Amino acid sequence: MNQDSKVKTTESSPPAPPKARKLLPVLDPSGDHYYWWLNTMVFPVMYNLIIIVCRACFPDLQHSYLVAWLVLDYTSDLLYLLDIVVRFHTGFLDQGILVVDKGRISSRYVRTWSFFLDLASLMPTDLAFLRLGPHTPTVRLNRFLRAPRLFEAFDRTETRTAYPNAFRITKLMLYIFVVIHWNSCLYFALSRYLGFGRDAWVYPDPAQPGFERLRRQYLYSFYFSTLILTTVGDTPLPAREEEYLFMVGDFLLAVMGFATIMGSMSSVIYNMNTADAAFYPDHALVKKYMKQQHVNRRLERRVIDWYQHLQINKKMTNEVAILQHLPERLRAEVAVSVHLSTLSRVQIFQNCEASLLEELVLKLQPQTYSPGEYVCRKGDIGREMYIIREGQLAVVADDGVTQYAVLGAGLYFGEISIINIKGNMSGNRRTANIKSLGYSDLFCLSKEDLREVLSEYPKAQVVMEEKGREILLKMNKLDVNAEAAEIALQEATESRLRGLDQQLDDLQTKFARLLAELESSALKIAYRIERLEWQTREWPMPEEMAEADDEGEPGEGTSQGGKGRTGQEGLPDPE
Repeated sequence: MNQDSKVKTTESSPPAPPKARKLLPVLDPSGDHYYWWLNTMVFPVMYNLIIIVCRACFPDLQHSYLVAWLVLDYTSDLLYLLDIVVRFHTGFLDQGILVVDKGRISSRYVRTWSFFLDLASLMPTDLAFLRLGPHTPTVRLNRFLRAPRLFEAFDRTETRTAYPNAFRITKLMLYIFVVIHWNSCLYFALSRYLGFGRDAWVYPDPAQPGFERLRRQYLYSFYFSTLILTTVGDTPLPAREEEYLFMVGDFLLAVMGFATIMGSMSSVIYNMNTADAAFYPDHALVKKYMKQQHVNRRLERRVIDWYQHLQINKKMTNEVAILQHLPERLRAEVAVSVHLSTLSRVQIFQNCEASLLEELVLKLQPQTYSPGEYVCRKGDIGREMYIIREGQLAVVADDGVTQYAVLGAGLYFGEISIINIKGNMSGNRRTANIKSLGYSDLFCLSKEDLREVLSEYPKAQVVMEEKGREILLKMNKLDVNAEAAEIALQEATESRLRGLDQQLDDLQTKFARLLAELESSALKIAYRIERLEWQTREWPMPEEMAEADDEGEPGEGTSQGGKGRTGQEGLPDPE
């Protein structure tokens, strides 16, 4: 029993590793936890990129806050070390599936350049403090090798933020600040190497009042570097070769920076214009067309007001084109989340299948009508139905002034005309005039789109026709006799179709039999022909018969002669 219990305890001990897995789970590179860790790594990387150079070039800054720098240095090193641990627990996609096997993750990570850069950025170069002293922060320049994590964090943020263009501009300004900061540090270090106050180009002598303060030193260097790199101000002429080289390098850097800034700003502006063109229709082409065609001022003003209303109120009329690059199912989910509540208000669509509503949502076309514009007129052919999303519409008389009713948000009209209901006395004609009182936003669903969707849902079509019939009965616009006549005609037509189908089946059966008999006869004829071919092969060929005749004629004569002679000799003599 004791041995059995020991075996059971040893067998039950392995569940401990899952706890370790819970403590260090595998991160999804596209998940939120990994994203926030990248944002955390921005701070130590930016600290090293900005502060180390500044401490190396401004000795007073290094000496005044040595303890604080050491604490911040080793805190950033700790985050660097944790980042390597996170890398060993960050999955990757293989065949589109996230790999969570830590062995595969580790083996993949150690074979990449990122692993070697991460190790190099954590090399204990601080041991040089033992010989050089703690006031030599340049030994920590290898921490710059973790800069790719900064760029990765910026890329993830740009894809996640709701304002990518603003983020691109902010990122560009940050890069410009870092470049000017480095250049100002190098300028101060060069001035210290050449000697403060030796000429007008270098930093003034700190012995002068005000120039000994650290803040003044940094601000003066930053200002001087900004003048050089932006080439917008007068700077003292260089007097030494080192100064000339520094100015030439800065001018080349300024040219490259100017080109980068102009390119980035042009890209941002182009993206913003492209986004506006994708969301809102381009009115410049329409305005040009109306001027060329000499459209009257009043109509031109209405068109311009309509475009202005869309632009000011951020209304879109081409949602389908905007979402066209999404997968079909994802596009349907987006459309459902936006418009399903509006579509479900329509009475004939209530209690329909969810998949049917999802298909219909993708067919909705947003439309905007101006004040006083007619949506439909009495007697028009009804090819679509409308759902009011926002605004007010009035049912007016033929004079366009008398109002019978006012329709508001959430209501709908024209739904009967897009469903072929038997006995509908109005047919597919509009029965009222609908005019927009102000700017109205509507959803339009065409008859063709509804028919295309209902072809895949016959039960839903029957249910919708029943609901439409009930509505017509309430409105006294359903001719029961005509409906019965249409139903009888449809049944008769279906009966004839069934008869034709039966006759067609009989003809197909007879045709199949004829084909079978034809194939059987063809096989028999082929068999007889094959037998005749085998029989004729045993017959002598004509050439052989001719040769046999040529060789047999003399022999036959001799034999006949001999036979004659023999016969004559053998015959008894009649005498």
